[in-house]
Amino acid sequence: MASRSLQVLLLSVFVFGAVALLSRLPGWALMDYRAFDYLSTIRGPAVPSDDIVIVAIDEPSLAEINMQWPWPRSLHAQLVTNIRAAGAKVIGLDIIFSEPSSSANDQALADVMAPDVVLAADETIVTAEQADQYIRVMPLEIFTSRGAAAGIASITLDRDGAFRRVPAIVDGFAATMAVASGNAVEVPDEGRLVQVFGGARTYRTVSYYQALDPANFLPPGFFKDRTVIVGLSLQNAPSIASGGADAFATSHTVHDGRLTAGAEIQATILDNLRFGRSVTEPRGALTQATVLLSALCAYLLVRRRTGWKTILGVVAAVLLLAGGSYVALHWGGLFVSPLAPSFAFAGVAAAQATLDYAQERKSRRQITRAFSQYLAPALVAQLAKDPSKLKLGGEKRFLSILFCDVRGFTTISEQLKDDPEQLTALINRLLTPLSQIVLSHGGTIDKYIGDCLMAFWNAPLDDPDHAVHAVSAALDMLASMQTLNDELQHEAEADGRRFFPLRIGIGVNTGECVVGNMGSEQRFDYSALGDAVNLAARLESASKAYGVSLLIGEKVADEIGGIFGVFELDRIAVKGKQEETRVFAVTRNRDTLLTERHKDVLSLHYDGRIPPVDLIATLVQEVPELAVYYQRMMPEDNQPPVSG
Repeated sequence: MASRSLQVLLLSVFVFGAVALLSRLPGWALMDYRAFDYLSTIRGPAVPSDDIVIVAIDEPSLAEINMQWPWPRSLHAQLVTNIRAAGAKVIGLDIIFSEPSSSANDQALADVMAPDVVLAADETIVTAEQADQYIRVMPLEIFTSRGAAAGIASITLDRDGAFRRVPAIVDGFAATMAVASGNAVEVPDEGRLVQVFGGARTYRTVSYYQALDPANFLPPGFFKDRTVIVGLSLQNAPSIASGGADAFATSHTVHDGRLTAGAEIQATILDNLRFGRSVTEPRGALTQATVLLSALCAYLLVRRRTGWKTILGVVAAVLLLAGGSYVALHWGGLFVSPLAPSFAFAGVAAAQATLDYAQERKSRRQITRAFSQYLAPALVAQLAKDPSKLKLGGEKRFLSILFCDVRGFTTISEQLKDDPEQLTALINRLLTPLSQIVLSHGGTIDKYIGDCLMAFWNAPLDDPDHAVHAVSAALDMLASMQTLNDELQHEAEADGRRFFPLRIGIGVNTGECVVGNMGSEQRFDYSALGDAVNLAARLESASKAYGVSLLIGEKVADEIGGIFGVFELDRIAVKGKQEETRVFAVTRNRDTLLTERHKDVLSLHYDGRIPPVDLIATLVQEVPELAVYYQRMMPEDNQPPVSG
């Protein structure tokens, strides 16, 4: 765990460094801008006041006035006069009068200039190799000398051409209008982000020709005590694709794709200044701190493991970061982009999940290769799915255990001592089909001990019928010997070799065992331990004494009685225990009459009496699997005949 924690920690630091560097690229800033656009306009705030009116130089006005643009300045003078007479507090003309026109028109406009009028000026940066030069284009002195103020109407656009920042200009157009209307505002030293209140025509807007004659076109008192901004607001080119005169993309453009007129943008800046709606955008250490914190939180999520909960954690973290950014933006006036922290969190989680997935696939391949030859496919699949089970430890479970041993193997080994290859091949020919039968019945091969095979059922996967499956496997193993011996005899005769017939004895027992990975930290096996295992081994050994090939314990007999023919053979004392245990033989013949006859014979045997010869003879013929057992009950001079 310590090594994994260190690995995940190093990965988190690496992802943090990568995201910190990437977030400094210009392209990343554009993504942050777009995040601000959505977060600041999702249920964005309404216009904080209704005391600003936009007088739009729009298409209806061009049609009504029927003059070529630019209009004569005397017309603007008439507009100022009529709006002032209607009670307007401040009038801002978002039109730059930097060039002289006719004397009469200039004089007419100059005559209406007063401190309640703000004229637009422009500031341009001319970039040269030697230096950057700021050039200001101001209104003619004839207008400003009469008391009218001038404010820089220039705005700063971000790299994607969208307006998002309050101009950091003390004498900006909106700031000058605020001062003219009696509001004390604080202009930020650096461009703070603008909170927009909607798209185009969000502010109350009337056409220029209506404002020229408010008495006939507008409700009474429409302009009273209001701030009026006059400027272009043409609707024939209001989209990003076609562009527009004095129209710009804003944060709200992501929703409708429309541009906002410059006059409305000045109104938005004015409300941001008056009501403190602009948004601070932290840079540097604070931003990187959020990225680092996200990476560390991701470390805590995946330092132990990854899985489907990791996906939920990433989704929850991204939503939490977006929600936190939204809350900080709308209630704290602070915009911390959720993108870099989200990328850091998701990057750590995704990278570690990828590493874990690769490691898991590698482990599964190794486990499959290592255990597919020894364990049941179900166990191999389970271990491949959860490699954590490959550790020392065990659990108590009721198992059915099978021991299978070759009869007379010592004699065969002695006869083949000069041909070890043939001996090895013979044993492999024997154990291969026996192992396949065990696996086909859902058993787990515990181990091979020379010519002996040990297997068990009901672990690691549950098997409610484990006793039945173990006995079925044992009977199939015995049946397979005839086929194997036929093959070996045919091969021996063809090669001119001596044929060694193979016979096996099997013991099966059921009981509580401890099953799990046993051994050392360097090497261990999935195995079973307990008295039930010891008894299964003794049953296999005792089967020879009773002349049967398969001997089972009492609990096994109880489980399979209705499925196979079960014949009690004797009561034996097990080493280490005072109580005797009953042992049984098994056949596929479930004839009730035979089992009743066998019980009669067994009762006589337990009483020390010799069963009738005719009864024994009948059983020998009907139950050939117990022929040797029955014969041993009779005196040597009174043996019943055995059918060839």
